[in-house]
Amino acid sequence: MNDATIRIALVTGAGSGIGKACALALLDAGWTVVFNGRRADALAAAIAESPHAGRAWAAPADVSDEAAVAALFEQIRRRHGRLDLLFNNAGIFTAGVPIDELPVQAWRSAVDINLTGAFLCTREAFRLMKAQSPRGGRIINNGSISAHAPRPNSAPYTATKHAMTGLTKSCALDGRAFDIAVGQIDIGNAATDMTSAMAQGMPQADGSRRAEARMDVRHVADAVVQMAALPLSANMLFTTLMATGMPFVGRG
Repeated sequence: MNDATIRIALVTGAGSGIGKACALALLDAGWTVVFNGRRADALAAAIAESPHAGRAWAAPADVSDEAAVAALFEQIRRRHGRLDLLFNNAGIFTAGVPIDELPVQAWRSAVDINLTGAFLCTREAFRLMKAQSPRGGRIINNGSISAHAPRPNSAPYTATKHAMTGLTKSCALDGRAFDIAVGQIDIGNAATDMTSAMAQGMPQADGSRRAEARMDVRHVADAVVQMAALPLSANMLFTTLMATGMPFVGRG
């Protein structure tokens, strides 16, 4: 099928958390959505939550695996003939330990999934978006407040999110000539299972441990849908969406 009136979106890490919320919101907004993640059962359960499940399909794949990503995009090309939106959302946290106690494998896992995964998906998206007709599409990268200010003992996650900002800027430049718009949403303290510890207490820069405010994840989903709805002649290059009461702006 190659119907340019149907908008096709791919969301990585769509089995839970922010990815699931955004994939479901895109379905509600009329998109056809490819749910990607490593666990087929989680993807199927996420899709089953939507009354628009007929416009969704699960595509299990490890985004850090080059061959798996290539096969994923070939599935999309064969099934739809195009891709209009990629949300690079898949990511992991590492244990909050001092850098001198951090296993190198934990570092490599963060880089492989958070950064290399986004690169591999972006590379395949560029190839498809440049070749399809109508040409072009949009890529949204999930950055983080950590792209601006780190938490204590978060070197792998923080480094990958700073690198994501560089990937966003570089690809936004390289995509101009091909009608590919690339932007980034930096998210702070969205309420998901992954951030449940924030409500109990998180290490602060002054050495204390305090509970932090969180926001409903649906606000992130609404923002991603808004970014996705822009015409390709407009691009939200960077936006920051955060819980109002979280300790980010200011000191202490």
